[in-house]
Amino acid sequence: GSGEDSLDRLLPHTGTHRRKSATSLSKTEPPLLRTGTRTIYTAGRPPWYDEHGAQSKEAFVIGLCGGSASGKTTVSNKIIEALDVPWVVLLSMDSFYKGLSSEEQVLAANNDYNFDHPGAFDFELLVATLRKLKQGKSVKIPVYDFTTHRRQKDWKNVYGASVIILEGIMAFADKELLQLLDMKIFVDTDSDIRLVRRLRRDIT
Repeated sequence: GSGEDSLDRLLPHTGTHRRKSATSLSKTEPPLLRTGTRTIYTAGRPPWYDEHGAQSKEAFVIGLCGGSASGKTTVSNKIIEALDVPWVVLLSMDSFYKGLSSEEQVLAANNDYNFDHPGAFDFELLVATLRKLKQGKSVKIPVYDFTTHRRQKDWKNVYGASVIILEGIMAFADKELLQLLDMKIFVDTDSDIRLVRRLRRDIT
């Protein structure tokens, strides 16, 4: 089927009306969702609710990874549209690029600096920020200036949410970061399509 149909099958369906409880004749145990070290008894509820139907104390974190111009932001928006939760945070790894030194800026100006390498990102800050958000705490997110390749002086305030979507080309590249992700989605797009998209994006 289409990518949208696949996404619909992947995401839990929620609605504004409370569903009536029902007993399955084919299974003796409630539905399970296994997320790393946690096992959540969903009982038909989306995974950011516990077995009693109450919201989990920690936010549910979805990691979205894929190559440059693969459509990560589009998929993120589709997920947000499909969710029936009041608060969703979309966290982009682009905010966590390291500021470049004078030598690195010269390389970047000549297109010789690799922004698609794990070393280009501040994973220490990203992990600390995501951990606080997962705990429901407010955080300050750096604002990266792609013209100067440095962080702006003023950072954005972001508050805790029911669901957090982390998207980036290196979202699965750090072990500590992986431990914070409850669901992992990889966006696979043909390299030729990604190249055309990136060229269009860079030109405009």
